[in-house]
Amino acid sequence: MAGQLVKEWAGIQQFPAATQEKLVDLLAKLKNQNVDKLTILVMGKGGVGKSSTINSIIGEPVVTVSAFQSETPRPVMVSRSRAGFTMNIIDTPGLVEGGYVNDQVLDSIKSFLGRFLMMKTIDVLLYVDRLDAYRVDDLDKQVVKAITDSFGKEIWHKAMVVLTHAQLSPPDALTYEEFFSKRSESLLKCVRQGARISKKDVQNFAIPVALVENSGRCNKNEHDEKILPTGTPWIPNVVHAITNIALNGKGGILFDKKLIEGPNANDRGKLFIPLILAFQYFFVIRPIQKQIRYDVARETKPSWA
Repeated sequence: MAGQLVKEWAGIQQFPAATQEKLVDLLAKLKNQNVDKLTILVMGKGGVGKSSTINSIIGEPVVTVSAFQSETPRPVMVSRSRAGFTMNIIDTPGLVEGGYVNDQVLDSIKSFLGRFLMMKTIDVLLYVDRLDAYRVDDLDKQVVKAITDSFGKEIWHKAMVVLTHAQLSPPDALTYEEFFSKRSESLLKCVRQGARISKKDVQNFAIPVALVENSGRCNKNEHDEKILPTGTPWIPNVVHAITNIALNGKGGILFDKKLIEGPNANDRGKLFIPLILAFQYFFVIRPIQKQIRYDVARETKPSWA
């Protein structure tokens, strides 16, 4: 990446041995498929844990997290390299301000990506929200729609939903698995609606969901790995899901000038011009011509003519 400092991934040494082994195996799987670089874009609303999740995956505090600041004020890219493999993770500000999607934030993200990713690809999108947010509303749909409008519907081919704050006790006497299933399905339905993914295309846009617990109260197993209430070590589980997305056969999202500028307003509706012209000819011009011919035929010539 031009102008971007790539550091050695030293944070991987901070993980327990069992987690390190799994991560190294996943990196080797990518290298075996000739993938030596991944660029991961992290997006969502503010205060959902985007920055903390990045720090957890990297294994060190690479992005500032403050109790008095719910989000990074500007996009930040963190690049780490290990054994010839480079991972770029891009943290972004929350997309909502004052109860609305902030278009200026989206523009700042695209401007930032234009400096570092021009003619390169976004390989994975992590769409982050909270497991303990019990409802989905129209604002969530607007956030998804904004991402779709900015990067294209195909971005969801390379996406994963990440739910933070996973260390919770479900309400309403639900089991953990039941609550996770209901929360996941409601959010995936929101993504499908916001991205305008038809029922016919749902199977082509299978979006995985992963759980994350960034707090220090996260439980651990006998190998000292951070685990979910289900007992799953979550860090290698998330990286495994990222690996599967990278290798799912769908192309990454090429970040080019067209993506930065968005659709040309002059191009809107061009496909409908032939239809409009045909409508005018058959339903306006031809009836007028027919009426003129009819009037001419009925016209009575004067006696002097």
